Amino acid sequence: MERSSYVKKEKKIKTNAIRMVEDAGIPYDEYTYEVKGEFSDGVSSAHKIGLPVEMTFKTLVLVGTDKQYMVCVIPVAEELDLKKAARHFKEKKLEMIHVKEINKVTGYIRGGCSPIGMKKQYPTAIDETALLFDKIGVSGGRIGLTICLDPEKLAKLVGAEFTSLTKE
Repeated sequence: MERSSYVKKEKKIKTNAIRMVEDAGIPYDEYTYEVKGEFSDGVSSAHKIGLPVEMTFKTLVLVGTDKQYMVCVIPVAEELDLKKAARHFKEKKLEMIHVKEINKVTGYIRGGCSPIGMKKQYPTAIDETALLFDKIGVSGGRIGLTICLDPEKLAKLVGAEFTSLTKE
């Protein structure tokens, strides 16, 4: 009797971010890249997938003095201006959440935090430079996954506003 064997096809894992983008009917491009270790910074990620650094954005989660969370999406090579973000969200003071809190607050892990598909929809702001591009890259919801989509459609999907968020 001959034994038959088969190779199991690798199933593509869809993240919450990708499910939400697809459910909204938003066209997107998906890029995957290999990450050695547990974290890769956004600039390195942009280089790995061949996207211009200025059109690749990172997701930052902040907390206000009233313990409410907010999300800022800024270019990966830029630094968040906390005062600008606080003014936008009408907060006295904002600070970044601690790395240990990212999963509890968002459902994502450091390096794979997407503005799309968090556990809750927090008030979100996207740096206005995103409007310079037809598409921007953001985390697809896991380390090693970037999705590119229209920034205005992204903003509509997550209820975000565009504003100046980075240091001069």
